[in-house]
Amino acid sequence: MGWFNRLRESIFDIGMKTSAKWFVLSAVIGVVAGLGGVVFQLASQAVLHFTLVSVAHYAPQEPAGEHAHFEHQTGELSPWLVVAVMAAGGLLSGIIVYTFAPEAEGHGTDAAIEAFHHKRGFVRARIPLIKMVTSAISIGTGGSGGREGPIAQIGAGFGSLLATYLKLSARDRRIMLAAGMGAGVGAVFRAPLAGALFAAEILYKDADLESDVIVPAAISSIVGYSVFSAFLPADVRYLPLFGDQVEHVVSSSLELVPLSILAFILVVVGILYIKTFYGTRDLFKKLPIVQHLRPMIGAALAGVCGIGLYFALGKDERALAVLSTGYGGLQGAMEDTGRMGVVLLVSIALVKIVTTSLTISSGGSGGVFGPSMVIGGCVGGAVGQCFHNLWPDLVPHPEIYTIVGMAGFFAGCAHAPISTIIMVSEMTGEYKLLLPTMWVSTLCFLLCRRWTLYEKQVPSRLESPAHRGDFLVDLLEGIKISDVPLRQTPTVPESMSLRELLQLLPGSHQNYFPVVDANERLVGIFSTDDVRAYLYDEAIWQLAVAGDIMTTKLVWVSLEDDLNTAMRRFVELNLDELPVVAADDSRRLLGMLGRKEAIAVYNRRLAERKQASLEQA
Repeated sequence: MGWFNRLRESIFDIGMKTSAKWFVLSAVIGVVAGLGGVVFQLASQAVLHFTLVSVAHYAPQEPAGEHAHFEHQTGELSPWLVVAVMAAGGLLSGIIVYTFAPEAEGHGTDAAIEAFHHKRGFVRARIPLIKMVTSAISIGTGGSGGREGPIAQIGAGFGSLLATYLKLSARDRRIMLAAGMGAGVGAVFRAPLAGALFAAEILYKDADLESDVIVPAAISSIVGYSVFSAFLPADVRYLPLFGDQVEHVVSSSLELVPLSILAFILVVVGILYIKTFYGTRDLFKKLPIVQHLRPMIGAALAGVCGIGLYFALGKDERALAVLSTGYGGLQGAMEDTGRMGVVLLVSIALVKIVTTSLTISSGGSGGVFGPSMVIGGCVGGAVGQCFHNLWPDLVPHPEIYTIVGMAGFFAGCAHAPISTIIMVSEMTGEYKLLLPTMWVSTLCFLLCRRWTLYEKQVPSRLESPAHRGDFLVDLLEGIKISDVPLRQTPTVPESMSLRELLQLLPGSHQNYFPVVDANERLVGIFSTDDVRAYLYDEAIWQLAVAGDIMTTKLVWVSLEDDLNTAMRRFVELNLDELPVVAADDSRRLLGMLGRKEAIAVYNRRLAERKQASLEQA
């Protein structure tokens, strides 16, 4: 661990509050996330080559920009051996996960989100390794899952681990965790800009961003992308994941009408996806068997569904896009939806929902972003082909709907419209489709506000435990003293004798007594405790007056001050009341501010803010 100590010393030498600190830390996270992406891709392809390809003679089609590390030579497909391989992969994955790190089950992004909000950014050191191994096994043996969940948790885990070893604050650890997420996603999908935005946006259900994360995540995402790309051959190094050979444009602004219809269809399918995903999870949790075996059952059932669709469609291997990542089927839909056909596209989309739910919700390891791209793209391609058949002049390029469907579907399901728009554009090289993609993604986001694929998202920063203190101050600073009802407390002349004061106290509920001069101007204040010191000294009852026992070191607030200022003075001096004076005259008393009244106004304002957030959601 010597290099950790040297890095720690270097960070402190640079200065913990400088921008250089985040450049160094983010770059280190990016390097590790990029290398993690390389190892993960190599591991998953190795598992695929020595299991599905060698045993069942099935090699899933990869997207145009993907680099294959192994040359697959397949014979005649053995359908039921596919099921056997998937079941074996699910069994091995389940044993590893539930033996060593149960929190590594399912899709990793939710675990990283939960760590950010509720665990002070802390992730156990073993999680990244366990997640990498089990996800490679699950996806490599044909389980329906994506790569973003595993690689996001790998990057997030290292960021958290690095912050812990450097003994940084919880805030810094959260930022580094999110930067690791962005680096992993930006590297694996070759989408550095989207990776940075994804890390900042995926944490919240509403249209909110974790602004502190963007710059560190951008640096780590760029470095991660560069490291990952350096290990690719020159012919695909700077090629988008799905290639850039397809050129599409929207022919008319009237095409926004069928695109709007597409958005509504995507929302319906998205709700079906979310409910199926978590409904399947609940069913598996009720199974009266050891949890180690659940991923095996889920993977086997997913394999049966995939093989069933294969036979139902006349042994069309394109139907097997419902297994593994499914990117090959999506590539075909982007290039020529007519060749794929509406029936095949719809079948892949619906069965992919089932196979993904069975694979991941049973406890298997994999992400949900990749399957979402396949589902949304196939639904979009099918809708585009239908509109092309009905109005070929209005919809001359149905392939557009595949790309737009990818973005819109995940934007609605994950509540991450901005990063999804950018990510799909970077993955496909289709920046000309920003307008329709923005339109459909925005509609899907607005219509799908009640449902989310990531349960651990919180509505906004206001509800996040990570920002609880920040928003306490923000809310207090937004409330003026003039918004709080003041106590109209009777004043005491500075010439009032101590005997008169002692007669006054039993009939009063006051704890603090403002003292004024002959012109009714505030000159001091005393409390009941100040008077008690003289209770047993009758000799000075007639001699002492209010001016003798009061304190002239006044602590006050004006109507223009905010509640945060008042609360700091309450706490610093352990007071229950503060004099409130005019902003232009600190000797003109307007009333007394009580701590209870101040807290009541704060609680009421906080409840109003939360209610507004719920109504927006």
